Amino acid sequence: MLLLLLLAVLLVGGYFLFYVTFIKLPRCKSSAKLHGKTAIVTGANTGIGKTTALDLARRGARVIMACRDRRRAEAAIQDIVQETGNNQVIFMQLDLASLKSVRSFAENFLRSETRLDLLINNAGLMNSGKTEDGFGMIFGVNHLGHFLLTVLLLDRLKASGPSRVVTVASKMYEFGKVDFNCLSAHRDLRLGENDYQLWWKYCHSKLCNVLFTYELAKRLQGTDVTCYSLHPGCIKTEIGRYTGFLWRLFITPIIFLFFVDAELGAQTTLHCALEPGIEHLSGHYFTQCAPVLNIARKARDDAAAKKLWELSESFCGLS
Repeated sequence: MLLLLLLAVLLVGGYFLFYVTFIKLPRCKSSAKLHGKTAIVTGANTGIGKTTALDLARRGARVIMACRDRRRAEAAIQDIVQETGNNQVIFMQLDLASLKSVRSFAENFLRSETRLDLLINNAGLMNSGKTEDGFGMIFGVNHLGHFLLTVLLLDRLKASGPSRVVTVASKMYEFGKVDFNCLSAHRDLRLGENDYQLWWKYCHSKLCNVLFTYELAKRLQGTDVTCYSLHPGCIKTEIGRYTGFLWRLFITPIIFLFFVDAELGAQTTLHCALEPGIEHLSGHYFTQCAPVLNIARKARDDAAAKKLWELSESFCGLS
């Protein structure tokens, strides 16, 4: 019995040491106040997005909750207003799986809001199926919807400068690739709809996020707008809520032991949005509130970044 107790203590102690050393994430240190500033956060009704919106509201920002589900968004807004006392937290309908919805959101925003200081491209999913426009759901939401949203709002971002675009990517980009032949032929990053294929599509979409930010920074040179992509860490979110039973059975204990909560997961997003003096790092990829300087070569592929931008323009009817 004593041996089992000792073993349990060693296991718990070892796990705690592992957690503190390798899993626990640093916090955003910025003390910036955002009174008079306006921020958009996509997917703001849950997870990292809600935590990000809460922090921005606490700093005094006018926060636009860009969400698909009105009921869940309004419940999140009630929580945020109650906790922060900031009544400038607004729901605006946005379904990133519909280019028509993205255009409608942008039109409504530009008509009703006079400035945009922060665009937080946070929403993401790992779902099967197709978007309203016939694109693979993961590609359409994680990349293409955010691409169009950003492009449509660029002039307002420039007029409000200094402003920032922050796109939540993932370390999973390291496993990703962009198959332009598959994209052109099938409007998707990969064929197949099982959980294994969806995981690969997610990785590919995250590489798209990083390449998009890299190319966007080039196109923003000479303006007062900077942009950043990031890995939030291994976070307990609802991103995989529509995956199959076997996948959830496999991943649930791993998430319980090795993933952190949404508050910690939002810290690098907040760092990229608020930290002063990082303007020269526009286009960079961050993790743990710091830029990654030895990023994989495929994330700095000029030709691929340019081709992805041009293909995305074509898909969105911008060229």
